[in-house]
Amino acid sequence: MMQGLSDLGEAWLSFMHPMTLLYGLGGAFVGIVMGILPGLSATLAIALLTTLTIKLPANQAILVLICSYVGALYGGSRTAILLNIPGTAANAASCADGYALAKQGQAGRAIGIATSGAFVSTLIGVVCLALFTPMLAEVALQFGAFEFFWLALFGVTMSGSIVGQDPLKGWLMGLLGLFLAQVGQEGLYAYNRFTFGWDELAGGFALIPALVGAFGLAEVLTTLSDPIERRIEDLRDSVLPRWREIWIYRWTVLRSGVIGVLTGLLPGVGEDAGAWMSYAAAKAVSREKEKFGKGSIDGLMAAETGDMSSVPGHIIPSLALGIPGSAPSAVLMAAMIIHGVQPGPMLMIEHPHFIYEVVAMTTLATITILLFGLFGVRPLLHILKVRRAILMPIVFLLCVVGAFATASRLFDVYVMIVIGVLAFFLRKRGYEMAPLVLGLVLGPLLDKSLRRGLVLSDGSLVPFFTRPIALAFAVVTIFTILLYVPPVKRGLNRVKSAVFGTVRSLFARRA
Repeated sequence: MMQGLSDLGEAWLSFMHPMTLLYGLGGAFVGIVMGILPGLSATLAIALLTTLTIKLPANQAILVLICSYVGALYGGSRTAILLNIPGTAANAASCADGYALAKQGQAGRAIGIATSGAFVSTLIGVVCLALFTPMLAEVALQFGAFEFFWLALFGVTMSGSIVGQDPLKGWLMGLLGLFLAQVGQEGLYAYNRFTFGWDELAGGFALIPALVGAFGLAEVLTTLSDPIERRIEDLRDSVLPRWREIWIYRWTVLRSGVIGVLTGLLPGVGEDAGAWMSYAAAKAVSREKEKFGKGSIDGLMAAETGDMSSVPGHIIPSLALGIPGSAPSAVLMAAMIIHGVQPGPMLMIEHPHFIYEVVAMTTLATITILLFGLFGVRPLLHILKVRRAILMPIVFLLCVVGAFATASRLFDVYVMIVIGVLAFFLRKRGYEMAPLVLGLVLGPLLDKSLRRGLVLSDGSLVPFFTRPIALAFAVVTIFTILLYVPPVKRGLNRVKSAVFGTVRSLFARRA
């Protein structure tokens, strides 16, 4: 315990440098701008900034990315409140009550509530990040090649089944990501696979061009194909949070903060899940259910608290297990790998102090959004007045520069464009990009673990199902897939109905 506090103190002191603090403020500013602009996202902010920070030291670059991650989710609540358009998917739950308050002339009050809830809930998540990540990493040290294989497959399966409306589409995108990860020289013997004699493919698809294309260019094309113009509500009142309201709704903040962290621990569950589950829990226990959707302070506080606390929750499995909890954390994990930090069970051995550095980074990001929320709201809202016909070409230019800058290869620009156009059409058909990202990131781990496991077992598949941890992951993965097989799903629904019917009849008899 004392060693952990000492490491955390050292991590904090390492960031107490004017230039480092300036990088953190800059990352949060860019993230908030990305969040404010409808159509852009935290994933796009991290992907673009990864290319721009490639030459920075690892700790400063990752600080910029974490600050932009937190800032983007926070900034998305501005348009949810003022335009009834969520800046990011995580802010959708804030639209109903936030916009209702804005129409009542309380837009500033709503933004103050969102700021205070975001600040307190992210700190709750940071405490969980500091406590649980080292513990989970210690358990993960027992993993071998067999466990890593199922861990990677479990991450892709969970993402495909939870993200989006159709699990089959999610799994197809996950498999596409796994296939793209196999292109190029394989990891054990450097043998070319799926290159078809094309030398440029020998190095495989670089992460940054693929990510920038899947999220950056696809976002630009989606935004330009369906522009939305709405008048923002004026800020007539103060944006300074009323701390008395925070105290009144303290149990909402605490409950939603815990729910956000717990949903963040599940691979593939986006930040929006934390927001909606927190909102539903707040409504279920509220004494003023009729106000929800009509300007409820409790509802807005729960939504903003749930999505912001899920950010540290998503970082926990990314660091400890090497499985991203969401699309932004997948890009963040890819950026860590690019900067020489390999998340996963070996992190505590190779970079034992890095977890505490991430805790310090996330805390600094929380402080930056509080500063911007208190003093920078009105100037930042002028960004909404920039026409998309001007803004989107600038974003596209950044995508091109970012794809080219990582390795100075024109081929990477072509990869970015092809994947971006493909992602645009796939998204129109209801295919999500998060499983594709997870498949691309986890593909090398799955491939190497499978082949190493087969080498260790002399080609036998038995150890993949007999080792306790591997068996647990295998059961959960297979069960997750079976849940969406129609006959199994119908059978489970019948069992659920029977159980609930029995419980209701028992309560009725007692009454």
